[in-house]
Amino acid sequence: MSQSTVLYDAPGPRARRLYRTIAIVTVIALIALALLVVNTLYKNDQLEYEVWEPFVTPAYLELLGQGAINTLKSAVFAILGALIFGVVFGIGKLSDHRIIRWPCWLVVEFFRAVPLLILIIFVWSLYSLQLDRSFHALVIGLVLYNGSVLAEVFRAGINAVPKGQAEAAYALGMRKYQVMGSVLMPQAVKIMLPSIISQCIVALKDTSLGFVILAPGLTTVGREIWRQFGNYLATALVLLVIYLIINLLLDWLGRWVERKYSGGRRLDVDAVGALGEQERIAMAEVEAARQTATKGGAGVGGASSG
Repeated sequence: MSQSTVLYDAPGPRARRLYRTIAIVTVIALIALALLVVNTLYKNDQLEYEVWEPFVTPAYLELLGQGAINTLKSAVFAILGALIFGVVFGIGKLSDHRIIRWPCWLVVEFFRAVPLLILIIFVWSLYSLQLDRSFHALVIGLVLYNGSVLAEVFRAGINAVPKGQAEAAYALGMRKYQVMGSVLMPQAVKIMLPSIISQCIVALKDTSLGFVILAPGLTTVGREIWRQFGNYLATALVLLVIYLIINLLLDWLGRWVERKYSGGRRLDVDAVGALGEQERIAMAEVEAARQTATKGGAGVGGASSG
């Protein structure tokens, strides 16, 4: 029996005709929707050259390019800061000491609950509304919010590693920080990679909120363009396409890293297998030591009774 028939029933002739009909109707509906959008834009004079002129003018193209660079810069700083924040507070929430665990829990839950836009405006207000610090306010807000989300990702990823891995490492005499850094984290990263990539894309998209505090970036540049030309829809569509391209490139980069880390590096897979072998050896040694101690205790008891 083939694998396809085990997982699901193979579609028959009627089902295949139905699928083809649905596909054709969907394509026709999408084409009709596209024509409707184009017709609406034409009737509202949104296809005139004056509306799109800024996006073919070298000066404004350079301005958009600088805005894209600033957006990427803020996204890079935000993602790096959020990763560090997430690792520190995610591991802190797993601490055995309440004095560390509870403050980390409070910080993470607080910044997860605060709306990002309000958080960015609040951080900006701490700078006494200095416009030259708007970039820092945007990055700090993104780090606090996305870092708190990543902290939960790291905590859940570490807890997803089988408990036997940590028990075997402790049986080999490793300390907790060694178990965390050498055993749990390398395996947890493979589990967490899809969520980390998704959150990085979210952080990149959230840089668009910077226009509220006039932080340098694409949306701030777009704000100046549509205020000057009044072409709100055209500017929004251009920014949408730019963000879409950047997000797709980041998604491709993240998936390439994921494939390279989990599929290409066979040493990591072998290390996990070797760790499983060490776990079995360690458990055997612990059992042997326990049996030896039991026999020794029985021998001492017998000598005393004699």
